[in-house]
Amino acid sequence: MLTSNRFERLHWTLSRLKAMSPMEVGFRLRRKIQGTVERAGIGLARPARATLGATGKPWLSQLPRGFDTERYVRAANRILNGTFDVFALHDVQLGFPPRWNVDPRTGIEAPLVFGKDLNYRDPALVGDVKYLWEPNRHLELLTLAQAWHLTGDERYAYGCRTLLDSWFEQCPYPQGANWCVSLEHAVRLVNWSFAWFLLGADESIVFAGEEGEAFRGRWLASIYQHCHFIARHWSRHSSANNHLLGEATGLFVGAVTWPLWPQSAGWIQRARAELAHEALEQTYEDGVNKEQAIWYHHAVADMMLVAGLVARANGCDFSGQYWRRLAAMLEFIASIMDVNGNMPAIGDADEGILVRFVPEREPDVFRSLLATGAVLFGQPELRVKARRFDEKSRWLLGDAAESSFDALDTSMAVLPIRRAFPEGGYFILGEAFETPREVRLVADAGPLGYLAIAAHGHADALAFTLNVAGKPILVDPGTFSYSAMPWRHYFRGTSAHNTVVVDGQDQSVFGGSFLWLEHAKTVVDAFDISADAQVLTAHHEGYRRLPDPVRHRRTWRYDVRNSHLTITDELLCLGVHEVSIYFHFSPECEVTQQNNRISAKRDTIHITLSSPDDLPVRLVTGSDEPPLGWLSNGFDSKLPSTTAVFTAKIRGNASFRSEIVIEQGGSNLQLV
Repeated sequence: MLTSNRFERLHWTLSRLKAMSPMEVGFRLRRKIQGTVERAGIGLARPARATLGATGKPWLSQLPRGFDTERYVRAANRILNGTFDVFALHDVQLGFPPRWNVDPRTGIEAPLVFGKDLNYRDPALVGDVKYLWEPNRHLELLTLAQAWHLTGDERYAYGCRTLLDSWFEQCPYPQGANWCVSLEHAVRLVNWSFAWFLLGADESIVFAGEEGEAFRGRWLASIYQHCHFIARHWSRHSSANNHLLGEATGLFVGAVTWPLWPQSAGWIQRARAELAHEALEQTYEDGVNKEQAIWYHHAVADMMLVAGLVARANGCDFSGQYWRRLAAMLEFIASIMDVNGNMPAIGDADEGILVRFVPEREPDVFRSLLATGAVLFGQPELRVKARRFDEKSRWLLGDAAESSFDALDTSMAVLPIRRAFPEGGYFILGEAFETPREVRLVADAGPLGYLAIAAHGHADALAFTLNVAGKPILVDPGTFSYSAMPWRHYFRGTSAHNTVVVDGQDQSVFGGSFLWLEHAKTVVDAFDISADAQVLTAHHEGYRRLPDPVRHRRTWRYDVRNSHLTITDELLCLGVHEVSIYFHFSPECEVTQQNNRISAKRDTIHITLSSPDDLPVRLVTGSDEPPLGWLSNGFDSKLPSTTAVFTAKIRGNASFRSEIVIEQGGSNLQLV
């Protein structure tokens, strides 16, 4: 009899196969054979002598120092005391150095078996592998290196050596959970590169003397193994999303930083070519990343930025097209960000970052990208949205870059930069942009996600968010978890978004935590802006798969004269169906019901939502069974919020009109 875990594994495997082309199935089989051969020792990285003194150049010729040193000292001391933050775990004692193969959430220790054989998806075997992997990305190594760079206190430099040596000892190549997935190797390599230069590169005190030379040899040996691993284990076919771009970033940065082996030139050439291709392939020309997930849009932009700066510093810059695509990605961020810096939580988000330049508290990753971009591209609009030159931008661009940021003339800046992103499928309606009375609606009429599995997309066709005066009112509830069921399904599903559900089903067919088996196709019919009104019409075909096919068409009309939003939902069909229209309010809203009318108040903002054609409505807050009425404010974190659900039975074609009136009693906006 199959155990529960074995049954789930079999079900996942069969579902995953459905998303593969015959070519991909052949590729996966060849990978299995490759793993078998490597387990026998064939094709593994062999000891290779490094050519010392030939390391690459740092990303900056003069590393910055204009920081609050005490902040970095506090963070470094915390690490040396063994205190870490890992996603929803705060101030957790992992020890220094930590036990690298232990999941800090469950305490389960992953076995040191051949890494490519390890089923890292099995929580009974490895715990929550995302929590296990996060400390192993060595973001804390950079914090220690920064503290050394700013203070010259040897405790931090030798703390780096202790941390790395413990990792080499506990995570021998190619054994265990830390030798499974190329992206994890890539992120480590990037953090190792930045730490290497902050420690003083070849002249670092950690390499002094016989013991230091031995440590250098161990570190370089692991770097070689990391580069070799990535070069043999690229993410391909339906997995060639941000993972592939991240792998290319890691191998490129690693091989450029340490071009010490006969294979290094080939690694650089291959990784640079992958980056140049995937940067354009994974993002539309209008600047929207194809994963249809705002956090991963940031992650890809960050990868492109880091790789680009390293390339420039080492005389192998990318093309103008590469940099223009990055600039377009930043323009998209600036366009959908509200006046107070809030971003809609569209698609998956896991709080993962490439490099943690600012310790203790995560900076605003989106505004930070805009601040960096304002200087790189000389774009005043990005400076307006960024508001200030942040610490991450200083680490990346140097102390002098702040003067360039301040010198940008913003008097002629026009925002939003764009209102329509037709390839990515996002459109902006509203008025009084960048003022205390701003109304900003972001409508989603884009694809489900990227490639066959659409791993990080949500079933959110024709959903939208509404922010007023820099405050979220109608929201996308976010992600919450990558593993906990049924929550993973709920937060990815259609009922967790401000759109229409037919017959209780998702628009697209759920196949697993990172797998959609059928994708709803969305088509934009019209987008028109005039002095008085803005109108967007689009439809999707996700419910055409039903025995009686249904087409959902939605029209948003925003009337500028009276701050009035009308949403018309048309359901085109022949038979009988149950239709539910969802509106998810921010937890900060006080939501009440009077008959079939919903009132939502937040500070001086008052929203009135009139029932579509007097449909019955119910308010749901924090329901567990079934999940409904929640907002995820961070990875593995959620809090109750209120959802309004209007429900109707229809027979044949039907149309429902929702009316939203926006009132603002006064401006109390505080720009942050």
